[in-house]
Amino acid sequence: MASVHALIIDDEPDIRELLEITLARMGVDVVSAANIAEAKQALTKGGFNICLTDMKLPDGNGIDLVRYIQKYDAELPVAVITAHGNMDTAIEAMKAGAFDFVSKPINLSALRKLIDTAITSNQLAAEPNVESESTNKIIGASETIIALKKSIKKLARSQAPVYISGESGSGKELVARSVHELGPRSANPFVAVNCGAIPSELMESEFFGHKKGAFTGASQEKQGLFQAADGGTLFLDEVADLPLEMQVKLLRAIQEKAIRPIGGQTEISTNVRILSATHKNLEELVNNGNFRQDLFYRLNVIQLKVPALRERKSDIPLLVESLLSRIAEACDMAPPSLGAKALQMLMEYDYPGNIRELENILERAFTLCEDDVINDTDLQINQNSAVIGESSVDRVSKFSHYNASKNHDSIDDYLAEVEKEILCETLEHTRWNKTLAAKKLGISFRSLRYRLAKLGLDDSD
Repeated sequence: MASVHALIIDDEPDIRELLEITLARMGVDVVSAANIAEAKQALTKGGFNICLTDMKLPDGNGIDLVRYIQKYDAELPVAVITAHGNMDTAIEAMKAGAFDFVSKPINLSALRKLIDTAITSNQLAAEPNVESESTNKIIGASETIIALKKSIKKLARSQAPVYISGESGSGKELVARSVHELGPRSANPFVAVNCGAIPSELMESEFFGHKKGAFTGASQEKQGLFQAADGGTLFLDEVADLPLEMQVKLLRAIQEKAIRPIGGQTEISTNVRILSATHKNLEELVNNGNFRQDLFYRLNVIQLKVPALRERKSDIPLLVESLLSRIAEACDMAPPSLGAKALQMLMEYDYPGNIRELENILERAFTLCEDDVINDTDLQINQNSAVIGESSVDRVSKFSHYNASKNHDSIDDYLAEVEKEILCETLEHTRWNKTLAAKKLGISFRSLRYRLAKLGLDDSD
């Protein structure tokens, strides 16, 4: 591996010596400076892979240096050393372009991890055309998508928290995965959690873990999400749904870079990058007192907006082609073509559910179409967007499916089980004559094949 060079700026000789020894043991060549003037002189020679600077310097501050480096050598990761508990300064530095921060007194273990991540980030910067599996799934050639991908690549190399805003179904988790996969943490876990899906009484245990016997039912030790994501990325989806009590605990975990499991006596250092998202307006929730302002500023160091599908309709033909290919491939079938009227209808629709809704429309049309051509009637967009007059209360009281569904993790799992039962019984009655079974079910033979493939059924079942 090529030699690694670091620039250290600190006016305290003892701190400089500590950093020099620590980095030297990691095989890093170090150049030190006592102030900004000396740092700028060293930077003119170039060749550095990381820069580590104190915040308070005799002739300026670390943020000034961060801005200078961003202007003249934007690919060089800069980490700032801040006073303990001074999060406002750390956030300001990251907004200015700092890679990450480390607090005094310096935790050498955390420093080594930061250095390793920064070096990896610097090496990634030398490969500007690299793509990832998730980035390739962000389909589109519109200006907004090109700009989004450019922002993803830039943000991937930083460790600053990113708040991803956008409507439901617009692809926020896909963007978060792309940021992770293109960054220096890509070899480590990406852990996604839907904050609205965790019961409030279990949240602290889910996030921080617990020790055996910490509470009734804690029969064994459990690792929390922060530990599961160690070295990688923790993605907090629907972060607006966190109760206020949990927001306080999460804020401290992020600021201190440490967590304490329930029942634990000591804190455990954490090394995760935080990405968050929600379809709600966080600023409005802050103003209403439903979301802590300090946590909002901590998560929203950098904001990345994912456009709604109606804001980039020119991408619809590419999306349709990609989605139909994926749906057909899952069923080992050739993708159908799209009629002109069907495409026009898809281009005119507003998609309140965004890409997720488009995928559902195409999946349904795929099962309904005849002769490998999707027509406008197969899309059922009008039916899809219509409001059903019967109230949810009436529907629940009429049938026991509601109670039966409680035994499943999700409604999709329950509906899949019901569909599987209907298909199997119909095929048994027709002695697995699929043509006759499709006729009895009132669906096309193509639709039956698709459903069987989707549910993992075949003649041997």
